[in-house]
Amino acid sequence: MNVREINECLLRGETDRHGVLPHLEALRGRKCVFRFSFGLDELPEEPGVLIVRGPRQYGKSTWLEGAMRDTVAAHGPGSALYLNGDEIRGEERLRELLSETAGAFPAQGKVRRLFIDEITAVGGWQGALKRVLDAGELRRVLVVTTGSKAADLRRGAERFPGRKGRLDRTTYLFTPMSFAEFRRVCGGPLGNQAWIGYMISGGCPLAAAELAAEARLPEYVPTIFRDWILGENAASGRSRASLLAVLERLLVWGGTPLGQAKLAREAGLANNTVAAAYVELLADLCCVGVSQAWDPERRVRVMRKPAKYHFVCLAAAAAWHPARLRSADDWRLLPEQEQGKWIEWLVAQELWRRAAIRGDDAPEQLTHWQSAKHELDFVVGPDRFLEVKRGRTSALEYAWFTKTFPKARLTVIGRDRFETERARGVTIEDFLLEG
Repeated sequence: MNVREINECLLRGETDRHGVLPHLEALRGRKCVFRFSFGLDELPEEPGVLIVRGPRQYGKSTWLEGAMRDTVAAHGPGSALYLNGDEIRGEERLRELLSETAGAFPAQGKVRRLFIDEITAVGGWQGALKRVLDAGELRRVLVVTTGSKAADLRRGAERFPGRKGRLDRTTYLFTPMSFAEFRRVCGGPLGNQAWIGYMISGGCPLAAAELAAEARLPEYVPTIFRDWILGENAASGRSRASLLAVLERLLVWGGTPLGQAKLAREAGLANNTVAAAYVELLADLCCVGVSQAWDPERRVRVMRKPAKYHFVCLAAAAAWHPARLRSADDWRLLPEQEQGKWIEWLVAQELWRRAAIRGDDAPEQLTHWQSAKHELDFVVGPDRFLEVKRGRTSALEYAWFTKTFPKARLTVIGRDRFETERARGVTIEDFLLEG
């Protein structure tokens, strides 16, 4: 069914007709169906522009179809209409379709929502949307856009000052599912290896469903992530070989501080500015977070010191990792140091997920603390710290913490639970379920 036919059905309120909502139809026969929660629990009824961005295959199109169905159910036929950016060629054609669709809403409709899937697939989409907004044709419409080209959406969102309505929040990141949701659906088949399966899947619904069914990722899943990242890199005009070199270095160094000059040198790049551009691309794609050093006296990040580069999309990390992690057993065969690196990335992904749901401006910006004698993996607030360990932990190991930070609290994520006045030990599952 093409877009015009879908909109004709939406105008009649026929959301159950075959082909109108194909992603929702595909869920009907599946055993694993996940709920989405990324901070946008209910769409506003007033007009404006909402921008939802995130990695491929995390369920944005399925969520969008669910929002269309719910809109029609709550507000009547014609309250939701649809465009597909993957099928639109060029800025001018998008402008024409925006104008045409804006005029198709029923005159008596109080709620009007235009859903545009993968708008970033259209070159110049920002200009087309801006022109139609400036013309007043969408003044009574809530425009809901999704896209996987995160850089386009991040920069595109900044080009609509005063045009996004009076909404409290207009930009959302489509986050991985929570561990609690993963365990609810997949916990039975994976048992006590559920958190490892969640880590390898990166909270991606497609990967999670395959793991639950077969206990192993089929090769087509990591291929999707590799192709997506390579495609975005090519579209930006950057070198494939250089991107692969940067990814290799980030996977090797893991949670170890790494200066951009050293990253550039080891990856064979011209200079640290070039290295920074590749890191920024991966951050825009919601794949990598940058953890800067923390100065506790001034309570600021220290930008000039080497940073840690954490994968915050572990499905992407699994796609590129040389060990080809496809199952929990594959992960258990890794050396202990490498396992610890993955657990630290899992914590980074969870911190990124929580920050994105809160609506933080830059959830990819993380922080760590390091002195000549001690190190803490994450600073989650001026007086809140996280340390990640693969093995056994005890309160005695962190007796130094209360002397160094007398007013702060420390959470140690490891194998053991403990509780003191200033420190507590939790398991990785405890930590994930808190979120």
